[in-house]
Amino acid sequence: MPGRLLSRLLLQVVFVLLAVGTLCFVMAESLPGDSAYRIAAGRYGYDVVNTEIAESVRAELGLDRPALVRWAAWLGQMAQGDLGRSVVLGDTVVSLLAVQLGHTLWLSLVAWALALLLGLALGLWTALRPDGWLRHATDSLNTVLRASPSFLIGVVLSTLLAVELDWLPVAGHEEANHVVLPALTLALALCPGFTQVVRDAALKLLRSDAFEFAQVKGLPLRAALWRHALPQVLLATLAYAGVQLVLLIEGMVVVETLFAWPGIGHALVHAVIARDVPMVQGTAVTMALLFVLLSSAVDLLLHALDPRLADAPAARRQPDHDPAPANPAAEPTP
Repeated sequence: MPGRLLSRLLLQVVFVLLAVGTLCFVMAESLPGDSAYRIAAGRYGYDVVNTEIAESVRAELGLDRPALVRWAAWLGQMAQGDLGRSVVLGDTVVSLLAVQLGHTLWLSLVAWALALLLGLALGLWTALRPDGWLRHATDSLNTVLRASPSFLIGVVLSTLLAVELDWLPVAGHEEANHVVLPALTLALALCPGFTQVVRDAALKLLRSDAFEFAQVKGLPLRAALWRHALPQVLLATLAYAGVQLVLLIEGMVVVETLFAWPGIGHALVHAVIARDVPMVQGTAVTMALLFVLLSSAVDLLLHALDPRLADAPAARRQPDHDPAPANPAAEPTP
């Protein structure tokens, strides 16, 4: 099983590198305007850029070469593990991403933990009290959150918690509390899905014979939940977490830009504006690889926590020999 998962992971990584990098290159080439002028403006500022400076940048970066030649050169660099250099800043893309990726991973971890805690709390509580007022309030809130894009949630939170109440800073990353607003924004976008999964899994387990038998034996409700319900709910939630990673990575670009968080999503927006194609390709590929690696990590964790998943393919496998007939007397005689 580990060898099969590793082979599948390597194939996914190669496909992501080629597909995402090529798509970013094609999209950057399709943007209107002069790329050389935009890059020169990103380097020196719009006030000092003229045609002579733009032509100098074009010749320096080889932007006058055919697009197919530049794409083939990028493929050659990728084969050597080189993401190139930022055409605006001049630093290697890898060195820039090494700093930005740490900020993105920290924000993702905090947001995922907040979403998980909120989903477990609300899902278990509403499963235990399906007709209570909190169930109806949670359903109404989840409906609003599902219909709201990440930037709208972020604007509402920053207006309420930062501007009106002055509890948290609007933007920045120097202090620990700077991560609260962007992480809470991402967590609230993920929370409805986590809550629904936890509630459905908890309701199924609460109505199961095993849970009823645990209570018949005299096990208190809290202990029965801790021993029987919570492990199964966590497994269902972790399985769903792989799907939620898509929403987390998609929302990262908007939320990091909104709160000036120096992660790879924020860098991607600035790279697109400046037509910094190597930086666009590097950040997009990194985000795609991050999704693939995290999804694979969730799969491995599920296999480690529930060995039945590893045995499932074997159980579905057809026998190598014909099974014995149910009624030997029914066999045709030679």
